[in-house]
Amino acid sequence: MDDALLEIRGLTKSFGGLIATNRVDLDLLDGETHAIIGPNGAGKTTLIAQLAGDLRPDAGRIRFAGEDVTALAAPARSRRGLARSFQITSIFPDFTVLDNAALSVQAHAGTSFRFWRPTRLEPDLRGPANAVLEQVGLGARAHVMAANLAHGEQRQLEIAMALATRPRLLLLDEPVAGMSLDESQRMIRFLGTLKGRHTIVLVEHDMDAVFTLADRISVMVYGRIIATGTPEEVRVHAEVRRAYLGEDEPL
Repeated sequence: MDDALLEIRGLTKSFGGLIATNRVDLDLLDGETHAIIGPNGAGKTTLIAQLAGDLRPDAGRIRFAGEDVTALAAPARSRRGLARSFQITSIFPDFTVLDNAALSVQAHAGTSFRFWRPTRLEPDLRGPANAVLEQVGLGARAHVMAANLAHGEQRQLEIAMALATRPRLLLLDEPVAGMSLDESQRMIRFLGTLKGRHTIVLVEHDMDAVFTLADRISVMVYGRIIATGTPEEVRVHAEVRRAYLGEDEPL
C-alpha cells in the first residue's frame, strides 16, 4: 500500500508448539489510529513486541517508513521513530516525574551528558522533558516521585516517556488497563488529542476506548488476523461476533 507507514508481511512467531503470530499481514496508514483487538492469548502483545524489536520473528518482514527494520533491535527502531508503552507500567519509581521524562529525552538523543549531575539539571533535557509533561497533563507533578503517582498518572507518564523520543509511530499496549472509570475516560480523552499527530497502534480490551479512538480495527484470534476494517465494519462482522460472543449479536 503506497501510503502505508508500517507494512507487515507474513509475521510469524512460535513458542514451542504455540504459534503466537501466524503469518500476519497488515498495513498501517500514516496518521491513523489502528486498534488491535482479540481474546486473551490471541497474540496481540507478541505482535507489538515484534514491531517494537523486543522479539525477533521466526519468519516474515517488517517495513517502517520504507525501510526493512526486521533485523533491527529495539533501540535502533526507537531512533527511527517507533516508541512503545507496555501492559504493565514501565517507569523508574524512585525518580521524579521530570527525571523519568528527561531520561527518555536523553536516551533518544544518544548522549550521556555528565553522569554525576542529576538528569533534570541538564537544560537540553529539562526543556523537552517539561514540554512533554505539560502535553500529557503532568506539568504540575514534575517534581513528584513517580512511585507516588496514581495508577492513571503513571500510565500518563509512561506515554510521556514514549512521546519524549519524538516518535512517528506509537505502539500502545493496553494504556487503560487497571484504570478506574474516571481514569480511563481521562486517558481516552488524552489519547484523542494525539490522533492525527502520530500513527498509533492501540492494543486494548476496553471497547469504549477502541471504538472511540480507532480509525480502523484489526481482530486477532489464535495468532491470525481474521478481519480488518472501520469500527462500523468490524462491529457487524460475523466472524468477529462469533470469536467474541459465540453468537451473531453485534459487539
